[in-house]
Amino acid sequence: MKVDRLEDEYDPRTVLNAARSAREQGCDGFWLAETRHDPFVALGHVAGQVDRLELGTSIAVAFARNPMSTAVQANDLQLLTGGRFHLGLGSQVEPHVTKRFGMPWSRPAARMREFVLALRAIWHTWATGERLRFRGEFYTHTLMTPYFDPGPNPHGPPKVWLAGVGELMTEVAGEVADGFLCHAFTTERYLREVTLPALARGRAKAGKTLEGLEISGPSLVACDERGVAEARRRIAFYGSTPAYRKVLDLHGWGELHEELHRLSRRQRWDDMAAAVTDEVLTAFTVVGTPVAARAELTRRYGDVITRIAAPVVRTG
Repeated sequence: MKVDRLEDEYDPRTVLNAARSAREQGCDGFWLAETRHDPFVALGHVAGQVDRLELGTSIAVAFARNPMSTAVQANDLQLLTGGRFHLGLGSQVEPHVTKRFGMPWSRPAARMREFVLALRAIWHTWATGERLRFRGEFYTHTLMTPYFDPGPNPHGPPKVWLAGVGELMTEVAGEVADGFLCHAFTTERYLREVTLPALARGRAKAGKTLEGLEISGPSLVACDERGVAEARRRIAFYGSTPAYRKVLDLHGWGELHEELHRLSRRQRWDDMAAAVTDEVLTAFTVVGTPVAARAELTRRYGDVITRIAAPVVRTG
């Protein structure tokens, strides 16, 4: 099992030091989330200055972009890293896509499937010189003149990873992606009872089995009491989102979602964290020293995941 470092609170001016630290600590990969900064820009800064580490986005918001611009960015990072780049994509939720990014939203699973297929069609055109002929319901790409064609990438296309929680998006990942990124708001039970069967259904659509599909496992990690407090806040934030309620419902915690959602509408953030019980905390979070946490992550997920990129909750 590969161990990655996932950064979701980084500064592009200092991210190089974090990547070097990850390499020195023996990490296999270094992944950046799209929160306050653009992960493509930050990884471009890292790519030519840190060797051996695999670099990836976990995640970049697909629906804030289009397949062509994303294909260009990913292709460039694949060149800069010498073939060590992983393109991790996620949908985000509707309010962020429509109200923060001002982009359209409809049928996210179907749109994501087409997004990935469009990426692959664009990369295929660059690799082979064949005419670009992608026409879909959401995206159309039929123009590629020599001036805009970067040509074949000597390292081939990057691997595409998709993140998901719901079964439809997870099935799409199984069908069209090279890897699946488990959301931090995933429990061991949800992974085994919901996620893995959905991935298997998607793989079956593509005539494949789960063998060969990479899976990056879930879980938050907290190393002290302040970290536990921050983990409660994150769980409360995720749990208040209607799209993620299904995880709580599986455990019989649907009423918790109702309470968290009500409190979030009133912006009562501290009360939300207090509503997360120890039982809920333990289901989502591994608490302990880094060594103990790695052992527990392996116990929970080691037989089904190929790599782990657990976000370590910082205490400042």
